[in-house]
Amino acid sequence: MDGSKRSRHSNAFFTGFGGFRKIVLFDTLVEQLGEPELEAVLAHEIGHFKKKHIPKMLVMSALGSLLGLYVVAFFASQEWFYAAFGFQAGNLAVALLLFGLLSNLVTFWFSPIAHWWSRRYEYQADAFAAKVMNETNSLINALRKLNEKNLSNLTPHPVYSGFYYSHPTLLEREQALQTAQG
Repeated sequence: MDGSKRSRHSNAFFTGFGGFRKIVLFDTLVEQLGEPELEAVLAHEIGHFKKKHIPKMLVMSALGSLLGLYVVAFFASQEWFYAAFGFQAGNLAVALLLFGLLSNLVTFWFSPIAHWWSRRYEYQADAFAAKVMNETNSLINALRKLNEKNLSNLTPHPVYSGFYYSHPTLLEREQALQTAQG
């Protein structure tokens, strides 16, 4: 992907289903990493595919959306909900507007669960890459370069990380890879 026109940020990701599956590498990533490091990044992304992370996350997202729609339907049928905000009951447009405005206040508190789940998948993809590559140094070196180029924080506060980081920090990933290597 030609990402250098928009940013110096480097990234790689797996996306798609069926015949539309792709691993996307930013051109900045290809320029910054050596061949063994690129292979390790590719192995990591293939790990997301082999571990079926995309379908699992889509199922969880769909279940969360269904739960959210159920909550909207419940509150939209309650007169006290409208009265609490000074509106007359029964106006669905008002209910949807209120939910649009208030949803982040609720979902924010669930973000540590979603981020924990995402970080868990990152550890699994890292372990897959280490197993396929039969070594961890290439992936660790790639992660170090990515963290350096993307100016990542190596030691965020754990609470902050829980709310805002979908990926483990470099130090956490290195420790997990070294532990897995034995």
